[in-house]
Amino acid sequence: MDIENDLEQLARQERDLCFARFDLATAWDLGTRIRTVCEQRGVAVAIEVRLARETVFFCAMPGTGPENADWARRKRNTVELLQRSSYLVGRSLAKEGTSLEQKMGLPLRDYASHGGSVPIRTKGSGCIGAVTVSGLPQREDHLLVCDVLSQMCRDSHAVD
Repeated sequence: MDIENDLEQLARQERDLCFARFDLATAWDLGTRIRTVCEQRGVAVAIEVRLARETVFFCAMPGTGPENADWARRKRNTVELLQRSSYLVGRSLAKEGTSLEQKMGLPLRDYASHGGSVPIRTKGSGCIGAVTVSGLPQREDHLLVCDVLSQMCRDSHAVD
């Protein structure tokens, strides 16, 4: 896919991935669903779910290492600051031919614009947290999170 198509699709995801409600039980469900999907696919990732800048779920699956938790932290920092998916940020920067460090002075040691972290949004409240995975190529990290979020968001609106 080219950058323009990616940016259109990513913007649509940002609009559509919105929960009716989200609480600690939902956060736990989100984390465990991602883990289950990974187990079914035979892949390993570090998974982090945060609400109001507090970690409420973390799992480092067998086969991951400390570097995955660090990548998750860096991608999540980007989402918490910019309230956009780390992949959307990265694709936007690629289109502009720049980086977070060049554009905003953000240190690469603490911020990453690679796919895998997505804002958690609720209807009427905006961005309330972030869900992040690390362990797959960046596009796959992003799609993994969005697949699970998409199903859960549909479910949350169905019971509304």
